[in-house]
Amino acid sequence: MRAVTFYEKDKVELVEKPVPEIAGDEILLKIRGAGLCRSDFDIIAMGEGPCSGYTLGHEGAGIVEKIGDEVEGWEVGEAAVVALVLSCGHCCECQRGRDNYCEFAYPRGRMAPRSPGIAFDGAMADYMAVKAYHLVHLGGIDPVDAAPLADAAVTPMHAINTVRHRLTADSYVAISGLGGLGHIGLQIVAATTGATIIALDTADEKIKFAAEHGADYAIKSDAQAADKILEITQGKGVDVYLDFVGVQPTVDLALKVIRNGGAIRFVGLGGGRFNYIAGNEKQFPWGVEIYQGYGGTMADLRQVVALAAQGKITVDTVHYPLDDVVQAFDDLREGKIAGRTVLVP
Repeated sequence: MRAVTFYEKDKVELVEKPVPEIAGDEILLKIRGAGLCRSDFDIIAMGEGPCSGYTLGHEGAGIVEKIGDEVEGWEVGEAAVVALVLSCGHCCECQRGRDNYCEFAYPRGRMAPRSPGIAFDGAMADYMAVKAYHLVHLGGIDPVDAAPLADAAVTPMHAINTVRHRLTADSYVAISGLGGLGHIGLQIVAATTGATIIALDTADEKIKFAAEHGADYAIKSDAQAADKILEITQGKGVDVYLDFVGVQPTVDLALKVIRNGGAIRFVGLGGGRFNYIAGNEKQFPWGVEIYQGYGGTMADLRQVVALAAQGKITVDTVHYPLDDVVQAFDDLREGKIAGRTVLVP
């Protein structure tokens, strides 16, 4: 079968690998869609090391081709999406519903939890062997466009679920960055909460998208953004700030507009920083809760699949044949792609 991997720094290759054999608790998935994410650039930038040689792809969906003899609840021909975190299902964290921090998948000191495409064969291939536990039924959703649900939708859903109790009808939420994850996060908040949504981006077309997809206010993320947000919130600031960019200007904006006792969720990995002082001189109000999570749980994945099935969230995708994987990586790196990139074997 064809598979995408890397052996050298920043260089992906399409190679031939054997079709994987499956264990009794596994399913062989015929991949129909494999999402390409900017974090894949971070993986291939490692060069030769613990991740090289493995098949890339942490966003995958396809059709059940073969079923292990211990598996129940699945039939050949059904569509499925693969979980982002390959959790064990029985450790303390998994039993608490925090399987994205599984003690087996994410032992202390590991860079990131065990995921497809990260020191484990992923979805950028014709076939993938997956434990049945790590699959969610897609029903009638096209698996080609469902692949990004595994990360681009799950990650916003997880961040939103951690502040869901704050997103009441009398609250304000700022959503900064309406790109690959942010445009889905906006739709999730609009579909599942009663909060007043203030969406921000630097691009006019994304501001227009926000206005058409549930934002109560869609404004430019510029030097005047903080004043506009404080005006909208009668000077109180927002209850929740979801940062899907994470660059210095969006981090700075979060600290300027979060209200007393509010919550900030950093989702974007743009390298922005803030200083915390354990004293009275603070950059932000008392009681502010700041959190940066990894991916999401199986429960989060089931929720985004349900929303997609109901037509309440859609993912803007651009398709490339698997054979054109090098071109897809180049186009994404050069900023030529709007939405989520999906490789189609």
